Amino acid sequence: MSSIQGDPSIAGAAGVPPVAPPASTRPASSPASSPASTRHRRPIGNMVVHAPHLLRALVRADEVWLVALAAVVGACAGLMVWFMTAATQLVHQALFTISSTERLSAMVDLPPLRALAVPTLGGLAFGLISYVIARHWPRRSVDAIEANALYGGRMSLNDGIWVMLQTMMSNGVGASVGLEGGYTQIGAAIASRFGRSFRLRRNDMRLLVGCGAAGAIGSAFHAPLTGAFYAFELIIGTYTLATFAPVAVASIVAYSVLQVLGGSPFDLDLQLPTEIEAVDYIPLLALGMVCALVGIAIMRGVTLTESLFRRSHVPVWLRPACAGAALGVMALATPAVLSSGHGALGIVIVAPYTMPRVAMLLVLKAVASAISLGSGFRGGLFFCSLFLGALTGKLFAGVLAMVTISHAVPPVVCSLVAMSAMAVAIVGGPLTMGFLALETTGSLPLTTAVLAACVVSALTVRRTFGYSFATWRFHLRGEAIRSAVDIGWMRNLTVGRMMRREIRSVRADKTLAEFRREYPLGSMNRVIALAEDDQYAGIILVAEAHADPDAGHHVRDLLHCTDMVLLPQMTVKEAIALFENAESDALAVIDGPDTRHVIGLLTEHYAFQRYTTELERRRRELSGE
Repeated sequence: MSSIQGDPSIAGAAGVPPVAPPASTRPASSPASSPASTRHRRPIGNMVVHAPHLLRALVRADEVWLVALAAVVGACAGLMVWFMTAATQLVHQALFTISSTERLSAMVDLPPLRALAVPTLGGLAFGLISYVIARHWPRRSVDAIEANALYGGRMSLNDGIWVMLQTMMSNGVGASVGLEGGYTQIGAAIASRFGRSFRLRRNDMRLLVGCGAAGAIGSAFHAPLTGAFYAFELIIGTYTLATFAPVAVASIVAYSVLQVLGGSPFDLDLQLPTEIEAVDYIPLLALGMVCALVGIAIMRGVTLTESLFRRSHVPVWLRPACAGAALGVMALATPAVLSSGHGALGIVIVAPYTMPRVAMLLVLKAVASAISLGSGFRGGLFFCSLFLGALTGKLFAGVLAMVTISHAVPPVVCSLVAMSAMAVAIVGGPLTMGFLALETTGSLPLTTAVLAACVVSALTVRRTFGYSFATWRFHLRGEAIRSAVDIGWMRNLTVGRMMRREIRSVRADKTLAEFRREYPLGSMNRVIALAEDDQYAGIILVAEAHADPDAGHHVRDLLHCTDMVLLPQMTVKEAIALFENAESDALAVIDGPDTRHVIGLLTEHYAFQRYTTELERRRRELSGE
């Protein structure tokens, strides 16, 4: 019989300052946070219906059944991608009076009144709805990368639905954001809900979240390999033979579901050269570096826009309307700045635009994306980065043709190479973008050039900036996350879990003669010294006390580590760093810096032992052993 259990979750809403995840979302072994950091947290429980015991046992015991569960997750992800895409297109048709065969960003022009009014009024409605929801639900949503890095793949389905709706509202009224953020959020959230229902182990839960994201991207771009490697590079953080089958199956099933439902494919019908000459790789590698620098500028531009909105003191609920008004003005020049740019991408690659027009489109689209995200609209930069990359490549090809006398790289090649290189700079995932180029064009020579430029772009971003757009946002929040590699176990391995609670203590005002009688040589290595008010005073070494010739000395005269102490909420990494600074092989654990009551003792040897044991366990999991 199925059982029902409350499961705390984390959520978020646009226009709300970031709030740390509630303590109730952490594993039971995680220490409680300080009162100051939990004062405004509101844990909200989600009801999780557990699968029957027999199914849970099969999925936990046999990887074939895990693959079957991944297929179900992929089907759900494909269904949600179809729903979001179809619903958003219907909203575009209703608000901008376009036909079902037209795409908003591909329009030559729009009625001026609608171009101005829809983003402005839509932004106002979005801001008010988000503000009202945030007042009653003041929590921050956790995306798939953060969930896999810190929380063992635990995500809230409620959050996923809310982020999906926010993304659809934002894109529907013309905000320059992609739907891919909503795709991956709802796909991964559904996967996490299935994982909790089947009570999966931490590593399997993280894998299933990757399956949800793979299905979302694989179906959105009609590219199963792209979806699979998106999960490996960005959501799971590693690739192994053990993880390939579930992720690949989820991506293929999601792709098949969208084909059955009749979703419009992401297809670029382009005339490509049969081969790319070796000499062409030199400018294409330079193009990869240019895309990296432009990508960094765009990421910093989003941050700068957010900062400007905060300093302007414009109410949170009014910011999307202000951004919508600016988008409407830009849409009068070209509707290509609206929405993510699906319709405009194929056009700008082949259209005979002049260089000033291409440069204008590039600047307007970059500014539109920055103000959309900076004002509070919800969405991603995945497809926007592809569109911006295509524009950058086309502009690069024009400049190259001006300075090259005998031979120039075809503009279509520059656009496709820059499209992937820009996406690598902003989103990450060189192999993901390489497979995207292969699956959308079918050209192996082009894919080789794309991979070369992607490598240069990735290296340039790593050396000059160090973050993708997602990890840059984590950095601004104070989270030390560079990828989805699981570091949550390190936060769970705390001093409070590792310390020894049985300790021996002595008064600091005792004489050494009394101490020697109470603790003979060889009875133990160290003793905790306490002040008169039972607060921690330091550590005295038994051997050192017996070696002191002056029996009139007191315990307080030989104390060590009087200021170096551990707190129970410290992680093993922080504890090891403190051991090195203190140059001590053991430290006392106190309950807090104010009370300083000793609650345990931790040795450096044991901390290192637990740390290396957990590292070995993670290594075995990553290698599929």
